[in-house]
Amino acid sequence: MTPQCSPAEPLCIGTRGSPLALAQAEQTRDRLMAAHGLPQDAFLIKVIRTTGDAVQDRSLAEIGGKGLFTKEIEEALLSREIDIAVHSMKDVATLLPEGLVIDTVLPRADVRDAFISARHASLEALPQGATVGTSSLRRRAQLLAVRPDLQVVEFRGNVQTRLKKLETGVAEATFLACAGLERLGREGLGTPLPVETVLPAPAQGAIGIERRADDDRAAALLAPIGDAETAACVAVERAFLAALDGSCRTPIAALARLEGGTIRFRGEILRPDGTERHAADWSGPEAEAAAAARALGEALRDKAGDGFFG
Repeated sequence: MTPQCSPAEPLCIGTRGSPLALAQAEQTRDRLMAAHGLPQDAFLIKVIRTTGDAVQDRSLAEIGGKGLFTKEIEEALLSREIDIAVHSMKDVATLLPEGLVIDTVLPRADVRDAFISARHASLEALPQGATVGTSSLRRRAQLLAVRPDLQVVEFRGNVQTRLKKLETGVAEATFLACAGLERLGREGLGTPLPVETVLPAPAQGAIGIERRADDDRAAALLAPIGDAETAACVAVERAFLAALDGSCRTPIAALARLEGGTIRFRGEILRPDGTERHAADWSGPEAEAAAAARALGEALRDKAGDGFFG
């Protein structure tokens, strides 16, 4: 029996208002429509402005980290203003507010970062001392680890805003997630970087759907659209992140891949200036992977020592 959802009683989907966030909310709605044979007006998309979107003149580290992209949306969820919330999982804090759960993760898109420049073909081709824009501490650290000569400037804003900054000469190159470009229909815009060269952020490329833990209607509607493989890999990466108390203040990278019943995982931490990096790999049964990733994170944190993250 189809869970209760109709134009008269629509499911309200909360999201940020950027073109990428809206594309992700629409993808979620379309999957729900297809799974349950429901019309589009059985779902309502509600845009919620977050602090992370409102404050564009400072880095996320300065204003409080990645939770600023979800705080207001989660408050709307808890107050029942919306029924579910759609997030880029790499923006979600490792600890959720009490009463909320994310137990549905959509099939993952391309996990890689893309190098984008109108004038230069690759990272290696950038001239000495070139200016590169990024809002990510991870990308900044990874970039400076291989090209310490480069000048890195803050590049906040949605995908379109960052591309405009590139066009106007604020920087000669930038990096964006391949998944975001794909969801915006801009796949060919950049050059994907191998994960062996640039390890992505934990949960990059994954969309998570948050709901109230006691909302049986939302749970039933969401049940058919989740992807178990993506959820398993994201859980492992977030376990590593949690062990390091990861936020937008800490350069952390991680990637888990499921092959058969085996998870292959790699995690990395870097000094913000790129002068030091530590990495670890693990391979083993899926059932043991989250605990192993957490242990790896703790081991790297101990190895790096106090003050590593600056």
